[in-house]
Amino acid sequence: MITVLLVDDHALARTGFRLILNAQPDISVVGEAADGAEAVRLSKELGPDVVLMDLHMPGLDGVSATERITGGQPEVRVLALSTFDLDENVVAALRAGADGFLPKDVSPEELVEGVRVVHRGESAVAPRLLTRLIGRFVRVSRPERGPGPSELAGLTEREREILVLIARGRSNPEIAESLDVSPSTVKNHVTSLFAKLGVRDRAQAVIVAYEAALITPGE
Repeated sequence: MITVLLVDDHALARTGFRLILNAQPDISVVGEAADGAEAVRLSKELGPDVVLMDLHMPGLDGVSATERITGGQPEVRVLALSTFDLDENVVAALRAGADGFLPKDVSPEELVEGVRVVHRGESAVAPRLLTRLIGRFVRVSRPERGPGPSELAGLTEREREILVLIARGRSNPEIAESLDVSPSTVKNHVTSLFAKLGVRDRAQAVIVAYEAALITPGE
């Protein structure tokens, strides 16, 4: 059973999400929070598998709450929600440790699948949407802290090649076909480069690739 904590300052939105998720045989909503501070507290108390996090809330917002939850409970997966498809807060949430992003008008089927995907340890952001988000926001607002040359120097040539393909929105099977290697080989390379870069998932890896100028918007 996948346990979920709902975080949204609108009670009606929480009710809708609860009805959708509780209708699934493998998902159970274990709590609701109306703001970021309550989300952090309930996450510690309830230990949910997944936190469905609205980014726009009064007081402690979703980005700050995500950072506190993932920093203190790295086993908890956070799926961010936003009213806007191209929202700079989405990138901030990914940097803070969110494992995926969905627009708030997502279909019930996509919401359910998103929860399952992040619970499996994967990113729930569609590759093309992810690269579009990163391409629009990361390159125009370079953070003070980015991957240094030494971090990228630790990658093998093949790992750098795979990082670029990830940043272009390619899935593991597509990368395997492009490089004419097995999917298991690609998976091993991905695991290795994630460890070397200190990232949790594909979303954060794409951010690294853009910030390191391995790929530029539009490629």
